Amino acid sequence: MKLSSTAILALAISSVTATAYAETQSQAFTPVTVKEKSAQSEATGFVEGQSISGTTRNWYANEQFKRGAKLRYKEDGVLKETDRRINWVQGTIIKYNSGFTEGTVGFSTEVAAYNAIALDRDRKDLASANGGAPIPGVGGLGNNRTLTKNGGDAEGQWSKLGLANVKARFSNTTLTAGRMNFSSPMVDVIGNRPLPSSFEGVAIKSEELENLSFDLAAFDRNSPRTEESQRKFRAEYADHLVEVDHVYTGGITYQPFASLTTSLWGTQAEDMWNQYYFGASHVLGDSSVLSLTTGLNYYKTVDEGKAKLGQIDNDTYSLSLGLTHQAHSLTFSYQEVNGNEYFDYLHETNGIYLANSLLSDFNGPNEKSFQIAYGLNMAEYGVPGLKFNIYQARGWGIDGTHYKGGEYDSVRAMDGEHHYEYGIGTSYAVQSGPLKATTIRATYTAHRASENQADGSLNEFRLVTTIPFNIL
Repeated sequence: MKLSSTAILALAISSVTATAYAETQSQAFTPVTVKEKSAQSEATGFVEGQSISGTTRNWYANEQFKRGAKLRYKEDGVLKETDRRINWVQGTIIKYNSGFTEGTVGFSTEVAAYNAIALDRDRKDLASANGGAPIPGVGGLGNNRTLTKNGGDAEGQWSKLGLANVKARFSNTTLTAGRMNFSSPMVDVIGNRPLPSSFEGVAIKSEELENLSFDLAAFDRNSPRTEESQRKFRAEYADHLVEVDHVYTGGITYQPFASLTTSLWGTQAEDMWNQYYFGASHVLGDSSVLSLTTGLNYYKTVDEGKAKLGQIDNDTYSLSLGLTHQAHSLTFSYQEVNGNEYFDYLHETNGIYLANSLLSDFNGPNEKSFQIAYGLNMAEYGVPGLKFNIYQARGWGIDGTHYKGGEYDSVRAMDGEHHYEYGIGTSYAVQSGPLKATTIRATYTAHRASENQADGSLNEFRLVTTIPFNIL
C-alpha cells in the first residue's frame, strides 16, 4: 500500500495528540487462550429458548436532481420527465428464533418473514432513469427503492422469506446453512432501505479462543432489499450486468488489547476478482476528558479467473482520526484510491468499510477525498437518546483516462473530476415505555459534482422511523 504524504502527516498528528491528551486506558496485552465456557453447554432447548420478535420501519426519501439531470415516468403511455423522486415504504420483519437443542451438538433454526407496503404509489413520484422499463445490460426495474412492475406501477404489497436457515453448534463454533444475515468487510448485510438484504449459502463461525475468532463462508445468491426474488451477485459499479455464481469469503478477527481490534479478510468473487482487506481500530484516552479513536481500512483488489470485469489492480485505503470530549466528537477522514478503475464491491452488500463511504462512495479511479464530521450527544445535557451530526466531504483528482478497457469503460471520460457532499442529521431513540428503543432519524444531504463524476448533483431528505417489538 502506498501511503500519501497526507496520510503520513495524519498518522504523525495522531501520535502527538495521543501523547498529549491520553488519559487512563487499558493498553495491556491480552493473551490468546482457550475459552473456559462453552456456549453449547448452556443451551436451554429448542422450544425453551425460542423467541419471536420483529421491527417495522417507515422509510421516506425525497430526492431532487440538479443541473439538468432528469428522471422519467409514463403517463397515458407518454414518457415524461421530472427532476424529483419520492419513495415512501413501510417494511416489516417478523423473526422466529428457536433455542439450541441440548447435547454435544445443538441444532436451531431461524426464519423471518419480510413484508413491504408501498405508501406512495404515484408513477411520477416513482420515476426512474428509464421510466420503469428493464434496464438494458443491467436488468431489473428502474426504481431501486420501491418494487415496481414493468411500466413503473408500484407493487402495492409484497412479502418473502428474508431469512430461513438451520444452525448446528459444537462448543463455541456454529455452522449456518440457508438464507442468513452475514457481516464482513466484503459481504455484509445492507440495511439502508425499508428491508435489509440477506445471503444464501453456508457459513461457519468459530469463537473457541479468547480475543480471536474465525469466519468462513460460501454464498451463491443474495436476496435484494427491494425485490421478492433472489439474484446472483454482481459488481456495484460495472457498466453492464456481470454476475457470478459463487462468492467465497473468510477472515480472522483479533483483539490483542482491549483498546485495539484488528481483522484480516479475503474474498473471491468467482471469475471476477480476489479482494483482500485489513482493518484496525484503536481507542486511546478517556472520553470524559479527551479520547482519540484511530481507524484504518485497506482493500487490495485484483482480477481473478476469467476476469469478467477486465483487468483490475486496485489499492484503496482510508484513515480516520476521531476526537471525543464528553458530548462532542470531531472526526477527520482521508481516503485514497490507487487504481485506474473504481474501487468496487458486491451489489446488495455493505462491503465497503471505508471512512468516506457516504451518499457518494468517493471511490472513483485515483480519487482522493477528505471528510470532517462533528457529532453532538445530548445525553450529556440531560436528553439521552438525542443526537446530532453534520459533515462535509470533498473528492478530487478523479482520473480514469489510463484505464485499459473492460467493464469500467465509462471512467475514461473522467479527467480531473471533483465533487463534494455535505449532510446534517438528527436521531432520537426512545428510552422507556412501550416504544422503548424506537428510533427516529432525519437527514438532509446535498451532493454536487463536476460534469463526468458518476454520482451527479442532487439533494435528498430522508425520514426513517424504526419500531422494534417482541411477541414471544
